[in-house]
Amino acid sequence: MERILRIGMGFWESRTLLSAVELGVFTVLGHRQLTAEQLQRELGLHPRAARDFFDALVAMDMLRRTDDRYANTADTATYLDSTGSEYIGGFLEMAATRLYPFWGGLTEGLRTGLPQNEAKGGGDFFAALYRDPQRLYDFQRAMTGLSLPSAHVIAEVFPWHRWKTVADIGTAQGALLRTVLETNPHLHGIGYDLPQVAPIFTEYSEPVADRVVFEPGDFRTEDLPEADVLVMGHILHDWDLPTKKMLLAKAYAALPEGGALLVYEALIDDDRRTNLQGLLMSLNMLIETPGGFDYTAADLRTWLTEAGFRDPQTEHLAGPESMVWALK
Repeated sequence: MERILRIGMGFWESRTLLSAVELGVFTVLGHRQLTAEQLQRELGLHPRAARDFFDALVAMDMLRRTDDRYANTADTATYLDSTGSEYIGGFLEMAATRLYPFWGGLTEGLRTGLPQNEAKGGGDFFAALYRDPQRLYDFQRAMTGLSLPSAHVIAEVFPWHRWKTVADIGTAQGALLRTVLETNPHLHGIGYDLPQVAPIFTEYSEPVADRVVFEPGDFRTEDLPEADVLVMGHILHDWDLPTKKMLLAKAYAALPEGGALLVYEALIDDDRRTNLQGLLMSLNMLIETPGGFDYTAADLRTWLTEAGFRDPQTEHLAGPESMVWALK
């Protein structure tokens, strides 16, 4: 019974963390230790529930309390202080403002197979997103938060020494590309995305500006850029199966002989039993897209082989994410 109730009421815990990110609790604390009154005052909170809120975060191991002073944990200081380079809260900010209310429509989505986001009334989420500069920036920042943990592993474990150039397809801010180039100084990179992304990419990739360029384009309708390695991170799951296969075919055409395609996201385990995050991400694709879905590494290896790729390999990255890469 306890486990059933804990899962059923899990939104209490989720909403508490999302509100803390929205309010900037972890950024306001930084490396300081503040009393409940000080923290409440700096956050502009009403006194009625502030202490319960802070102590709930302590019980969730999101804050620590020594005597009457609150401070970040090691993890929240690293990943949820927005002034830090490893900040992943952008994705949680998007979850708080967009995904949380849209997931209230999951039951309807399961019955109808239709998106439950801004596209519910027949609109186009991506078209609306790219028309609004602030929403676009927030979305790209969210993608950075989602990508950074895997980007660090990819930068270290993928055999980059075998190649000289890499193009990141749907690059967003360029978190993957910047991380890979900082770790592998022999590489040069291309960030490929819609034209509206260019200023956001240019700002974020400034530390490697001498080895990276932005190339505008739409991977759905145009050819992909040529490079030794193409990367698709959190891209394929947005689309239905024919579009997935079309994008893999485009990647094959753009690569030189001996080049590689690397795909990473929250791949569902092949037995579809253990990677809950991958399965929930696939439900999120129901909420967000007309035809998108997540898939197993075995599915992806099959599609890659059908597209002409050889020697597909699977490797776990960080958390629920894995990569599959294959050669032309």
